[in-house]
Amino acid sequence: MKIGIIGAMKVEVEKLKAEMKDTKISNIAGMEFYDGVLYNTPVTVVICGVGKVNAACCTQILIDCFNVEKIINTGIAGSLNASIDIGDIVLATDAVQHDMQVGYFGYAPGVVPGLATSEFRADELLRALAKKTCNEVNPDVHVFEGRVVSGDQFIADKKTKERLVKTFAPCCTEMEGAAIAQVCYRNEVPFLIIRAISDKADDSASMDYPVFEEQAAHHCSKLVLSLIEALS
Repeated sequence: MKIGIIGAMKVEVEKLKAEMKDTKISNIAGMEFYDGVLYNTPVTVVICGVGKVNAACCTQILIDCFNVEKIINTGIAGSLNASIDIGDIVLATDAVQHDMQVGYFGYAPGVVPGLATSEFRADELLRALAKKTCNEVNPDVHVFEGRVVSGDQFIADKKTKERLVKTFAPCCTEMEGAAIAQVCYRNEVPFLIIRAISDKADDSASMDYPVFEEQAAHHCSKLVLSLIEALS
């Protein structure tokens, strides 16, 4: 089994790359793909860059060029649930694009015209193992399971946050997960989205994010490393 691991930024995957062995680096579409071994498991680790297009492009390359059989997307997000605090972990049950809006033609928010579903379901077995693993390696962190919404915007105002909560009932918001999920859905590749909370996606987000970004990414990296070890 080979696993692809995607992070949008360096801070989200640098600890994973440091633990890899027998690493070979390939540059495709301006992205560096680190192909090697992590805890006896073949993996390809990559920084996709911020946003849905970068994430989708990266995911398809992992599937076509590196033959990954499962994909884990690790990173940070803004909380959209009052119970989910900074530092907590969210494991996606499904992912939706909150900025997909084709209401003029009668589609509900988030619906991608032409697809059988627009609520892309994460792999339940991967999620269950991730939850068990997180409780073991991050005992001081609360783990939540629920919807992740993605869009090409950093959510940092109360009005937008309230609209997303009312429309989609999500746990958190970020900028890549649903694009990765859609590509995995179309290719029938199981996936898991892991998000550590860095801010509350409200008017305080621009202040909280720089302060808690590294802490949140550390929680995610610790979980992913232990998850790969458990899968091996």
